[in-house]
Amino acid sequence: MSKDAMVTKKLIEVLEDGRKGFAEGADKLRSLDRPDLAAMFDRHAQQRQQFSADLEAMAAAYGDDIDEDGSFAAAVHRGWMSLKDAISGSDPDGVLGAAVQGEDHAVETYDKALSEDISADLRTTVQSQLADITTARNEVKAQHDATD
Repeated sequence: MSKDAMVTKKLIEVLEDGRKGFAEGADKLRSLDRPDLAAMFDRHAQQRQQFSADLEAMAAAYGDDIDEDGSFAAAVHRGWMSLKDAISGSDPDGVLGAAVQGEDHAVETYDKALSEDISADLRTTVQSQLADITTARNEVKAQHDATD
């Protein structure tokens, strides 16, 4: 597997965790009568889905098959279950806190990807996605800080 394919696979795992986490968080926030925060979470879930699709398409264009094998599905499931546990039973502050943790992890993973020897095209995409993920993390963190 090429370095680009390995990095892309890891990023897609993190994006899928984020998508699922934001979607579950949005549902929880709706049940807590916070449609404003739910809308923000829905927007970030859609963004993560798009980022994942973009990376998959880029890999396919270069002939890399980002196979979602058992270990990939298990890694996504493990990350999702820990986030789901943090969200279930929480108030809006708890949901926001769990999202901030997830976004911190995403930023770390993207920073690590940029330290790898990856192609120029992938690097450009990762840098662009990282900028948007950082903006999303800052937005969620600001909401979290406002609820303290």
